[in-house]
Amino acid sequence: MNVQTIEGVTIAHVIPESKGRKMTPVYLFAVDNMLVDTGPSNMYKTLRPFFDAQSYDFIALTHNHEDHSGNVAELANQRELPVYVHEIGLEECFLETPYPYYRQLAWGERKPFQPSKMPDQLTTSNATWDVIFTPGHAKDHISLLDEQTGRLFTGDLFVTPKPKVIMEAESIPETLRSLKKLLNYEFTSIFCCHSGYHKNGKDMINLKIEHLEALIAQVHELTDLGHSIDEIDKLLYPKTYPIETVSEGQWSSRHIVSSIVEEQ
Repeated sequence: MNVQTIEGVTIAHVIPESKGRKMTPVYLFAVDNMLVDTGPSNMYKTLRPFFDAQSYDFIALTHNHEDHSGNVAELANQRELPVYVHEIGLEECFLETPYPYYRQLAWGERKPFQPSKMPDQLTTSNATWDVIFTPGHAKDHISLLDEQTGRLFTGDLFVTPKPKVIMEAESIPETLRSLKKLLNYEFTSIFCCHSGYHKNGKDMINLKIEHLEALIAQVHELTDLGHSIDEIDKLLYPKTYPIETVSEGQWSSRHIVSSIVEEQ
């Protein structure tokens, strides 16, 4: 685990492994008296020194996926902390590991917990954070903005400017709308849960917007020419990624195309 502090935000960076294979990096953030996301349960022992070193009064989850909420039950029980999740995701938090088996292998089992409804704003010791509803990656996804300093926590909304695979439940058009929504706010830097800190946050968000707009236009053009979803997928994404096989197709480039075509 690597820990550093940037713009007053303490960042923990870990790279989980599953069966000897390195997985997507995970970043957790502590600022003032708030912990943003908790990482997967199978990384608890590695992350515990980070948790123990922080002084936080509540936990804010950008969404309820297990690589973000995996350690909530443990931490909330230790300190009797309130945990906030967008209301759309509340019910899933009451369930024991409501995820496919491959995700349990990758991130560990997540114990149920009892969160509270995310308010419109969160107040920490030195800032007021606007809660911005930004679905696309997850139906209950939110971003957190301190407009006074321009710091923005983006959860899994950004990750990379050019996604190659997404989960079946994700939506590229919905993600694009959420990214554009962020441009209505004043921010500079972004803190992403899988790619870390980006000083030029607005530039990175615009980069992804440009890519998704071009991608959607390309898919529409190919659809109008009579190509099927599978044909478009092979044309735009000829490479097969390991996660597509491991997840039995639940992660796939095909979902990128299908989410665009279905909305069209």
